Amino acid sequence: MTHDSNGPSSEEAAAPAPSGPTEDGAPAGLCLVTGASGYIGGRLVPELLSAGYRVRCLVRTPDKLRDFPWIDEVEVVRGDVLDADSVTRALDGVSVAYYLVHAMRGGDDFEETDRRAARTFADAARAARLDRLVYLGGLTPRDVPESDLSPHLRSRAEVGRILLDSGVPTAVLRAATVIGSGSASFEMLRYLVERLPVMVTPRWVRTRIQPIAVADVLRYLVGSATLPASVSRTFDIGGPEVMDYRAMMQRYARVAELPHRLIVSVPMLSPGLSSHWIGLVTPVPRSIARPLAESLRHEVVCTEHDIADHIPDTATSPLDFDEALRLALQQVKEAQVATRWSSAALPDAPSDPLPTDPDWAGGSLYIDRRARRTQARPEELWQVIEGIGGENGWYSFGLGWAVRGWLDRLVGGVGLRRGRRDATRLRLGDAVDFWRVEAVDRGELLRLRAEMLLPGLAWLELRVGRDRQGRTVYLQRALFHPRGLAGQAYWWSVSPFHAFVFGGMARNITRAAERLGRHDPHGPSESADPGAGAGAGAETGAGAARDRD
Repeated sequence: MTHDSNGPSSEEAAAPAPSGPTEDGAPAGLCLVTGASGYIGGRLVPELLSAGYRVRCLVRTPDKLRDFPWIDEVEVVRGDVLDADSVTRALDGVSVAYYLVHAMRGGDDFEETDRRAARTFADAARAARLDRLVYLGGLTPRDVPESDLSPHLRSRAEVGRILLDSGVPTAVLRAATVIGSGSASFEMLRYLVERLPVMVTPRWVRTRIQPIAVADVLRYLVGSATLPASVSRTFDIGGPEVMDYRAMMQRYARVAELPHRLIVSVPMLSPGLSSHWIGLVTPVPRSIARPLAESLRHEVVCTEHDIADHIPDTATSPLDFDEALRLALQQVKEAQVATRWSSAALPDAPSDPLPTDPDWAGGSLYIDRRARRTQARPEELWQVIEGIGGENGWYSFGLGWAVRGWLDRLVGGVGLRRGRRDATRLRLGDAVDFWRVEAVDRGELLRLRAEMLLPGLAWLELRVGRDRQGRTVYLQRALFHPRGLAGQAYWWSVSPFHAFVFGGMARNITRAAERLGRHDPHGPSESADPGAGAGAGAETGAGAARDRD
């Protein structure tokens, strides 16, 4: 995803294309990438294509890759790493397979899930007689018993061992903090520093770390495809500098041209409490913040740099920490974030598609419908619809949306601060604040599925239509499928506010589209004023309906 039709983004182009020690100097052929819709996988695919490989992607939901710029250059196979048959089919004809699948959720079973998936994949890789497996795991501290590691680091280490024991030549790359636009580690660092000029921090801010630029991670991943068959081992990969998290925050402030930050560390903030703190201050939700914080309890510094014997360092790589930050910040400022930590579905987030309508037979489905004619052209209305959320806001009752986001964060949800990957364009699977893009038919339909914590399932659907006279019509539906009595009570408790929230949204979205048509220099974001739409009443064709089975 770091490539468009003209080549790689500047963040990844900072590292030269790798060359590996194959007998004829040519790429090995077909590569399988698991986790292609995730942060690293989505960036690895175009790098492999650029290096001359053919690429096949194994994904559970192929539609998630539909809007990626490289989709027409790859083969997509539906499957799951827990399903042996689908993995076997995906590995047919493959030379090199990249295993980039991790469970980021907690609970008692995620380690067993990782274990079963790795064994399934390893068995299938051995049966397919692959030339090589490549796995990206986590850097574990030296002289620390594995039993003392965080569950997530421990699971990463176990997955690496399972793949190494497969009988297939395997490269296990172990990285600490990855610095790149959109990475969870970078977003956590960025928001902590930018939002808190004075910080009371956990003691792990004094833990030594060896961060690495995402460009170098990708360089090592691509280069690993051409390692000799005799090489089957782990490699520590890191940038050229070792520092503690406190220094990372101060360095970020300097690169971002912010004042010096006052940082006071205290011993009583456990990883659990730290994850709450990170969740309240940054867009990274507690479910992801906790494993990140836990991984910083111990020193994570490379014990060797043997990877350079096979993928040599150059004058410009590995990138130093400041340069990695500059490149990441440049991508953010230029709205060129190719993939983001939120690209992957969040733990325990609802994934049920919108029930078939009107043939819904699964219980109550409550619907708030709004329709409004507008003088804007369809393309102007779509531009506003596709730009919703993030910095543009939700076009009505901004205070109400903000409070709902804070409440969600307080109970462990994602809240509103995830924002958007791209300010103007959405693709299937993108996160938009506490929503996920479930359907996008460009110019016609945007459907968002709620990922806030709710006693039920919720969707928001925005459409561009026409009436019988050919005039542009904005169509909006908010749908809720309640779970139990709590879900019923939730719907009826919030329904009195729908005229303000959803009615105001319909009015202000159409007004913003009309301003676009008049070439208003303020653009659509003006209508995201927190007070906009607070007094909205009935809309043209507006109404609320409750559909039952």
